[in-house]
Formats: sequence, C-alpha cells, structure tokens
Amino acid sequence: MNYHTKAVYRSGTFVPETQCDLPEEAKVDLLVQGPLHVSPAITDPEQRDRVLRRITARMKHNPISPEAPRFTRDELHERR
Repeated sequence: MNYHTKAVYRSGTFVPETQCDLPEEAKVDLLVQGPLHVSPAITDPEQRDRVLRRITARMKHNPISPEAPRFTRDELHERR
C-alpha cells in the first residue's frame, strides 16, 4: 500500500501533519526529501563560475524526459 503524508521531525520522532489511518506499530519506509543543510554562500566569482559550469554540465547530461509529467502552477507552488 502506498500512502503519502507530510510530517515534522520533532524530538526524534516523525509527527504526521495529517491523520494517518495506519494500525498501531505499523512499520513504514520513509523517504526524506528536501535540503538537509544549506550550503554557505559562494563569494569568490571564480569558484561561483566553476560551480555554475558543473551544474550546467550535469543538467545537460541528465535532461528531463519529454514524457515526464507536467505539473500545474498549484502543484509547483504548494499552497495551504
């Protein structure tokens, strides 16, 4: 069974933001998405250029498939 919910990590425990209809002691697999840390700002212009070139090369090496799903504005900009 696949089930999607958001949770907050608090005091060593994942707390769901919405009610889950899972039985007590249910075992689940978690996929953590999002930045785990924020990199420091790059102030050296030469280093910034190197980083941007590497990012551009990776994007060209791993293009988005034309068959990939298209998201709506609301899906891209989650609103509550």
